[in-house]
Amino acid sequence: MAYWTNKVVLITGASAGLGRSLAKTFAREGAQVVLGARGQQALDEAVAEICDIGGKAMAVVADVTQQQQVDRLVEKTIETHGQLDVLVNSVGRSMRGKIEETTAEEFQELLEVNLITTVRCTRTALPHLTATGGHVVNIGSLASKSVGLFLGAYPASKFAMAAYSAQLRMELESQGVHVLLVCPGPISREDSAQRYNVQTQGLPQAARLPAGGVRLSTISSDGLARQILLATERRTAELVIPGKARWLFALSQVAPRWADWILRKKFN
Repeated sequence: MAYWTNKVVLITGASAGLGRSLAKTFAREGAQVVLGARGQQALDEAVAEICDIGGKAMAVVADVTQQQQVDRLVEKTIETHGQLDVLVNSVGRSMRGKIEETTAEEFQELLEVNLITTVRCTRTALPHLTATGGHVVNIGSLASKSVGLFLGAYPASKFAMAAYSAQLRMELESQGVHVLLVCPGPISREDSAQRYNVQTQGLPQAARLPAGGVRLSTISSDGLARQILLATERRTAELVIPGKARWLFALSQVAPRWADWILRKKFN
């Protein structure tokens, strides 16, 4: 895919999961990839994996909850490559819990991880993305558009990311910067069956499932990464997977109680 040849792509949360799949996918198409994450060993393994397929990659250890480390991550990217074409904000975390038992501190923590890190990285990278007419890719969730049972502070933090992405899109389009919000369903993970065991004590068994009990098939991270790459190249505004979820999102705007009823019916 000639479009990506020698483009510089910075990905946060790139040492595992979707971030790592995105790094491999962009590199396979000829991009020069910068991987940011907190763990040196996992980053080194990801870079080695990319080099094994003939890709170009470098790793920068960075905790994107810290502005100084975000500054260093972007500075190292520019020092090494001289430009930045794509920022992928892939850092994020989910949770489970009854809404009445979710504390203000837990809301604050998820907002920091799922929203403020995106704001921090985007603001730091924007001058370079404006110079190249580049892309901001924000990894949201179906929970960026619709709530579910027993998801605690997660939907609020992801709705906030959706609003931030929409405002970025409105204000930056005239400057030539493309903004893509990705809203995927549950992504396949090796630990999916045990991931929420502690948080779901006292909750229905279905709350432990990847989509919070809603009956949805999991998505391959490699397949999703490919779709994100194509949507970025096409300068798409939003990518929702599965696409049929858009009908529920639309219904929730005109008939919210009907949408709530459908979601409860889909809860296992």
